[in-house]
Amino acid sequence: MFARGETPQTSWLDDLNPDQRRAVTHRDGPLLVVAGAGSGKTRTLASRVAWLIEQGTPAERILLLTFTRRAAQEMMRRAGSLIADRSTGRVWGGTFHSIANRLLRRHGTAVAIDPGFTVLDQGDTEAMMGMVRTELGFGDGKVRFPRAETVAAIYSRTVNEQEKLDKVVRERFPWCAEHGEGLKQIFATYRSRKLDQQVLDYDDLLLYWWALLDTAAGATVAAGFDHVLVDEYQDTNHLQAAILTRLCGVGGNITVVGDDAQAIYSFRAASIVNISRFPADFPGTAVVTLEENYRSTPQTLAAANAVITASAELYPKRLRSSRPAGPLPRLVTCFDEAAQADFVCDTVLAHREEGIALHDQAVLFRTGHHSDGLELELARRHIPFVKYGGLKFLEAAHVKDLLALLRILDNPRDGLAWHRVCDAIPGVGPATAVRLMNTATATATSDGTDLLTGFCRMPLDVPVQARAAVNELRHALTEARGTAEWEPGPAVQIDRLLPFLAMVADTRYDDAAVRLGDLEHLAGLAAGYTNRSRFLTELTLDPPVSTSDLAGPPHLDDDYLVLSTIHSAKGGEWDAVFVIHAADGNIPSDMALGDPGGVEEERRLLYVAMTRARDHLHVSFPQRFYHRRFGGDDRHSYAPLSRFLQPVTEHFETMVAGLDSVPEPDAAAATSSGTDTVGALLASLFE
Repeated sequence: MFARGETPQTSWLDDLNPDQRRAVTHRDGPLLVVAGAGSGKTRTLASRVAWLIEQGTPAERILLLTFTRRAAQEMMRRAGSLIADRSTGRVWGGTFHSIANRLLRRHGTAVAIDPGFTVLDQGDTEAMMGMVRTELGFGDGKVRFPRAETVAAIYSRTVNEQEKLDKVVRERFPWCAEHGEGLKQIFATYRSRKLDQQVLDYDDLLLYWWALLDTAAGATVAAGFDHVLVDEYQDTNHLQAAILTRLCGVGGNITVVGDDAQAIYSFRAASIVNISRFPADFPGTAVVTLEENYRSTPQTLAAANAVITASAELYPKRLRSSRPAGPLPRLVTCFDEAAQADFVCDTVLAHREEGIALHDQAVLFRTGHHSDGLELELARRHIPFVKYGGLKFLEAAHVKDLLALLRILDNPRDGLAWHRVCDAIPGVGPATAVRLMNTATATATSDGTDLLTGFCRMPLDVPVQARAAVNELRHALTEARGTAEWEPGPAVQIDRLLPFLAMVADTRYDDAAVRLGDLEHLAGLAAGYTNRSRFLTELTLDPPVSTSDLAGPPHLDDDYLVLSTIHSAKGGEWDAVFVIHAADGNIPSDMALGDPGGVEEERRLLYVAMTRARDHLHVSFPQRFYHRRFGGDDRHSYAPLSRFLQPVTEHFETMVAGLDSVPEPDAAAATSSGTDTVGALLASLFE
C-alpha cells in the first residue's frame, strides 16, 4: 500500500508534539485518537493525510469524513500546505451525507435508486410527513396525534439508532406510545411516496449507503479506499458506525479522532458508545491520547478538568496547558437575570477597553431563550451582536420557495416542491392547486412528456388574480430548464426565476426587498457551480447559516459580540467567554434528567462551554428567576448553582453582582409598621 521504511524527518513533522506525531505516523490497522479540547485535533488529522500521501498512498484512495464541508476543506488546505505534492484536492473529503450522495449518484442503481434523485432537507421532510399525516386522517383534530415535527423526529431517531420503533417511542417519546400503529402507517406511506417521487431524505442517504456496501458494487466502493479517516467520531450515530464497519472491516485502515468528553449531540441520535467501544469493535486498535492544550490558560483548564473528571464514563485524560498563567475564572452570583445582563454588558465593555474586540468575546447558554434578557440590555446599550443557534438559512420561506423551483427543474416528479410553488401563487388555494396538478398530469400523459412540460403546455384555468403569476412561472420554468442538449448554469436559472418570485413577494413575505436581496446573494453563490443538481445537493447538505431573518439593521461598527447556544459554539474559541444561566435546572437542563445518560451529557456540555475560552472565563447564575406571568408580578423562584460547579468552586474567583443594589430592610421598623397596620385592620373587622 505504501513503502515501508523510516519516517521522513520533515520540518512539519518536527513541529508536532510526540503524541501528535505518533498519531500522524501510525501505519496499518485501526487507530483511535482521543483528542482533548484545544489539543490540535485538526492539525493532527490534516498532517496524517499529508503523511499518508507522502508515504505513497494515492490521494484519491483516502476518504476523509467530517461533520461539515468547511472542516474537510480546511483540513485539505492544511494538508496541501505541508507537502510539495498538491494532490490533496483528489482526496475524497466531505460529510457522511455528501459522500453518500456522491456514491449513490454513481452506484445507486445497485440499490434501486435513480441517480437523478432529489435530496429533501429537514423542513421538507417534516412537510411531507405532515401531508401524509393529514391524508391518512391523523390530523383531523378528533384525537390528539403527534405533530409532523415529532413524527419526523421519531422516524429519524429510529433509523439512525437502528432500534425498533416500539423501543424508541417507549424510551424517547413515551407520550406517543398509544399511536404506534398510526406511526407505522405514516412511515410506510412516507417511504412509498419518496420512492414514487425519487426523493431521499438525510436518513435515506445513510441507509442506502449502508445497503450499497452489501452489494457487489459496494465491494468495489470499499476496495477503492486504502485509508478512511473520521473526524469528531464521538458525534457519530449507530448507522454511521455500521457504515464504517462494512466499509473498512474490523481490521481495516481506519483512523477516528474524537473526544468522548465533548459528546453532546445525543438529541441528533449521536452515540457516545461508538467511541467508547471502538477498540472492541476494531480489535488491535492503537490508542493515542492528545492532552496538551494550546488554547486555554492553566487556570481555565484546571476548572474544566475539575468539572469533567467527576465523570467515570470517559477515557482517562487530563488536559495540560502549554500557555502562561492567566487570571482565575470568575464564578458570579447574580441577584437576578437583570443583574446578570448588567454584569455581562459591563464586563464585555471593560474587555473591549482592554483591547479585546467584541467578536473575540462570546456569551454561551444552554438554550436559545436564555439570552432574551441579555439581548434587550445589549440593544439598550447599543452593543451590536450576532446570535447563533436559531433559524437556519434554508428554513427561511423565501429561500425554500426558490429551492422548490430549482427542485422542480431537477426532478419534475417532486410533489412537495410543486405543492410549495402552487401555494406561493396569489389566488391559488388547495383546491385550485390540485386541479392545476391534475390537468398538468393529464397533459403530460397525453403528450408522453414529464409533469413540468405538461404544466407549461396545459390549458390555463386559474382565477384572474393568479393568471399573470402562473404565466410568468410557466415562461420562467421553460427558459430556465434549457434543452435536452444544453442546461443554463444555476446562477442563470436563478436570475430567470427571480421575476416570478418578485411578483409574489409582496403578498408572501415581510420585508420583500430584503428577501429578494437574499436570493440575489444565492445567485452569486450559484455562480461557482456548472450543474444544478450539484448546487442543490451541496446547498441542502451543507447550507449557509445566516439570513436576513436573523439580522437586524446593519451597524456602522463592523465589530459585534457573539451570542451562541453551547451546541452551536462547539469548535469555536474566543479570548473571553461568558457562560450564563449556570443554575441547576438550566445546566443540567431539567428536561435532560429523565434521559439515559442525560446528566452526564449535560456535564460534558458545560465542559465544552468552559473550554472555548482562551484567556478569560466568566460563569454566572441568577439566584432569582421571576415568573412574570402578569405585568408587574414580583413572584419568583430561587435557583441553586449548577451541581457540576458546586464541588469545584475553589478553582474560581467568586464574586456577586447586583446584590449590593438591593437595600436591606429595617427589621424593627418593618415589624412595627406591619404589625400596627394589620392589627388596625383586623380590629376594625372584628369590632
